[in-house]
Parts: sequence; C-alpha cells; structure tokens
Amino acid sequence: MFPAVSGILSVLIWIYLLWGRGSFWQVSKLKAFPQTGPKNGEHAPCNVAVVVPARNEVDVIDRSITSLLRQDFRGSLHVFLVDDSSQDGTAQAAVRAAEKAGASQSLTVITGEPLPPGWSGKLWAVHQGLEKARERFPLHGGSGDFYLLTDADVVHSRSNVATLVSIADAGGYDLASIMVRLHCESLAEKFLIPAFVFFFFQIYPPSWIAQRKKAVAGAAGGCILIRPKALERAGGIAAIRNEIIDDCALAKAVKTDGGTVWLGLADSDSATSVRPYGTFAEIETMISRTAFRQLNHSALVLIAALAGLVVTYLVPMLLLFSRSPFPIAMGAIAWLMMTCAYLPMIRYYRLNAAWALALPFIALFYSGATLHSAVKFWLGRGGEWKGRVQDRKSAEAETSH
Repeated sequence: MFPAVSGILSVLIWIYLLWGRGSFWQVSKLKAFPQTGPKNGEHAPCNVAVVVPARNEVDVIDRSITSLLRQDFRGSLHVFLVDDSSQDGTAQAAVRAAEKAGASQSLTVITGEPLPPGWSGKLWAVHQGLEKARERFPLHGGSGDFYLLTDADVVHSRSNVATLVSIADAGGYDLASIMVRLHCESLAEKFLIPAFVFFFFQIYPPSWIAQRKKAVAGAAGGCILIRPKALERAGGIAAIRNEIIDDCALAKAVKTDGGTVWLGLADSDSATSVRPYGTFAEIETMISRTAFRQLNHSALVLIAALAGLVVTYLVPMLLLFSRSPFPIAMGAIAWLMMTCAYLPMIRYYRLNAAWALALPFIALFYSGATLHSAVKFWLGRGGEWKGRVQDRKSAEAETSH
C-alpha cells in the first residue's frame, strides 16, 4: 500500500512541477534572447555605473574588468571595483587590465573599509561602491540611468550590458538580472552545476517573478541591473545588509515596494562565470553556505524540505525495485517526467543527455549539503565563505574576518 501511495504522490508532484510551476524548466523561455522590444541590444542612450565587489579574485578579475570596459552600447559606463581586503593583488590586476584595454579613465578602484557589525562582506563592498559611484559618476535618476551589480568572476559579452538595458526599457523593469552560465567542465561541475540552476529556477520561477500579482521575487547576483530610484525606494543596500542570499533579498525589497523585476538565463556566452569548481567539496561549500538560510533556519522546514526531496527525486528510483507492477509503473512515469524536465538544462550546458538520468543521485547530494548547512549554522559557522562566517544566530552579530 505504501509504495503505491508514494508512487502516486511522486507522479502528482511532477505533474505540478511540469505544468503548474511557471514553466521554470523550459530553458528556451528563460533566455535573455530573443526579447520583445528593441532588437540586437538597441536602446536609448544611457549611463551605467558598474559596481564590482572583489575579495582575492586575482585569477579572474582581469577578464571580468576587460569585458566590462569593452562594452558596445550607447552611453557612458564607469566601473567601480571595491577591493575587499584582498591579499593577492586583485586591485593591481584590475588596474593592469584597464591599462591594457586603454580605458584606465573608466575604472575607479576603491580600498574597502573594515567590515562593520551586521553587514555581510559582499554587501558592505557593494554599499561602498555605490557611495563612491554617487560621488564620481552621479546618475540623475532618469530612465536611462542604471547601476550594474556584477561579480568579479563574470565575463560579459560586448553586448551584454546593452541587452540588459534594452530588456529593462522594453519591459519597464526596475530590476533585471541574468543567471550567468556557470563554469561546467570538471566531473563535479557536470554532475552538480546544471542542477544548481535547475533548482534555483524551481524555487524562483522567472515567469512568476515578472508578474506583479505574484509574491515570488528573485534575482541572480552575478549580474543585476537596477534603476537608482528603485534601489532608493527599497531602502538601498543597507536595507538588506545582513542577507547572505542578497540577490533574492534585493529583488524582494524592490518588488515589495511596488517595483517590477525580471530574471532570465544568459544566452550562449553573453555572461559567463570563469570561476572553476574543481571538486565536489568546493561545490558542497557553495551550496551549504546558503541552504539553511533559504529555509529560514527552521528545523521543521528542514525536515519538510528533506522529505520533499526524497519523495520527489528518490522515491521514483526506489519504486523500480518494488515487487508490484503498479508502484514500478508510477516510479517509471515519475522518473521519466523528472528526466524530461531536467533535460533542457543539460542541453543548455552542452552535456550528454544521459546526465539527465542522474537527477535522483544529484538530489541526494543536495540533501546532504542542505543538512550540512544546518549543522554548520548550529555550530556557529553558518554562511562560511572566503574566511568569513556571515550567517549567525544573531543577525547583528559581528561578522568575523
């Protein structure tokens, strides 16, 4: 009786995910291109202040800065790099990249101030970058003014900023962000990275994010374009200063204030992360940094989430070993729907289609990382990233270096 019930439940879950969750899995509908409105990144002249927080990014910062300084779009662009206590020569590498690109005048390097209590490291760096941008590259709040918040490991195609601006203009969005194509070459990356994006869009369906009537709000922190007035109305970066899932917190603040938000997926190589995750341990650290925060630090929600992962992803596979035909059939149907849902993301990352069959095992890994995230939080090590503990039980606890 139990296998039959669990099989029916798994099938019903996948029917909902495929047809009732905003088509989150249909990659072709998530891409930034083609987009209604101006074609080929055409847009009205605009001014963009780019803020790049960077902490020990010497291996990737030159490619990121070069790509930003070589943007092909109508208007003015200035990059503000905030060196967040780097010890590897990040700032110097950025300056050399600007000189090589012949655009030194378009780069301002800011030496970050010590991290104050109650702030996450990245958001404190972004806050300082925005403050300096207001002084040296003042935007006047018009429709052609934007801030671009982007990570130091993201390389942008020459048309990426223009495309984001045209999307924001065409849709009248206050915030538009792109989930960049993550590095996916090692065995660990092929096994886990496409699923990271798949799960993210499952939680934050882009089609729901774009609807005013839906409460769901999300953004991809690697590449966020936001209007200065919208950021001001939302309370600025200070309003989310202790958030470690800062991109979605910012999108929620903008949408709660009545703003409009758009989230899409990078098309081809329009925006790519060049940060490699060579081992399973490195990716597990990335997942466990924020997983328990996503569950609001609730043990009950954690239990429910783990149970949901088991029923949704593991039960279909386990039912294939049942002795009764009906549970086997239910398990096969659920696994087939699961594979069909995951396959577009596998193709997006240019992997062999057989990787789509691995989703149950991938979900098991993510379950373990989520549990580990909770354990680290309970031990006072929540949100560990680059030598900082940023997710403590007290939101106002001092963030350590």
